[in-house]
Amino acid sequence: MSTAVDSRRLDDAEALPAADPGEMLRQVASSAAQIREARLVSGEAGLERLAEDGRPRAVVVTGMGGSGISGDVLAAVCGTGCPVPIVTVRGYRLPGWVGAADLVIAVSCSGGTEETLSVAHEAMRRGCRMLFVGGVDSPLADLAVQARAPFVPVRSVGQPRSTLWGLSIPLILAARTLGLANVPDEVLEGAAHRLEDVAHRCRPASESFVNPAKRIALDLAGDLPMAWGTSDLATTAAYRLCCQLNENAKYPGVFGGLPEVDHNQVVAFDGLFAGARSGPGDVDDFFRDRADDREGSSLHLVVLRDTDEHPQVRKRREVSVELASARGVAVTEIAAEDGHPLERIAGLIAMADYVTVYLAIALGVDPTPVTAIQELKARIA
Repeated sequence: MSTAVDSRRLDDAEALPAADPGEMLRQVASSAAQIREARLVSGEAGLERLAEDGRPRAVVVTGMGGSGISGDVLAAVCGTGCPVPIVTVRGYRLPGWVGAADLVIAVSCSGGTEETLSVAHEAMRRGCRMLFVGGVDSPLADLAVQARAPFVPVRSVGQPRSTLWGLSIPLILAARTLGLANVPDEVLEGAAHRLEDVAHRCRPASESFVNPAKRIALDLAGDLPMAWGTSDLATTAAYRLCCQLNENAKYPGVFGGLPEVDHNQVVAFDGLFAGARSGPGDVDDFFRDRADDREGSSLHLVVLRDTDEHPQVRKRREVSVELASARGVAVTEIAAEDGHPLERIAGLIAMADYVTVYLAIALGVDPTPVTAIQELKARIA
């Protein structure tokens, strides 16, 4: 596949803003502020009421797209040691086992997502404990009044996918209230600082040869990314990366997590898209001429590394990278910095967000519109 990549757009002070008319980069840069704002509004929403009936049997998060991933972030932060299961429902129907002993959290940035409203209605009919997170003056807010349940208002920064932390932090604070997660205020501020650090390193004014997100974006252009996480937390970040590739860059991506991918996806290294990269120069050389080093679409393994890896997963990661490299598959590794799970996932997701916006700009794609989604909604309305 011939890919028209113009790296100059990323470093031209005039061309870059023109290539991002919807200001997606500004939306991504608002992440730290979202954590702080969400902490304040959640404190005023009466989340302590959730603990009046004790610990729920399970937590069910219902949401779609950029809202639904808040449930995955919650599960990642609570971790495998969480005393109750956390399940995300992406669809119109509530699982049959969910009942009055369970907490259902309905999340919709707009407050009008039809799938989320459908599941919330069903949860109310079953007498479930409820929490609502989303847009003010919306059908979701009206449901919260009917259910006499806490409602956390969320101010969208532009797109639902860019409001991830405004949507996720209320869920994490609810889990803290219920004793399901240990996330003190210092950790929330630490996560905000982590997001600010990534924003500084990946800022638009930082040139491609020192900006990690710009460099990764240019390396991915024209390749088919396979994003693998080395823990449940990192796999959530890999899923986020692929979702953002789709929506921001209008670009495909495949995600998975170790060790599962070593039982299926790894075999793709021996297939049609492996070793398609050709041409002079080292694939890790930033200054190589990218116009000459591809004959076809190549697999590109993107490993999102957590600091908390199972010892066997660490071995699998190392060998998987060796197998990929030996078969001509380019490898990019994005490593989390140490810290609380919320801080680690915040750093990985922030890098993924910047990479996908810069990839869109390098390809001449406007990162903000989601025309196909809007057309689909209009045609089924």
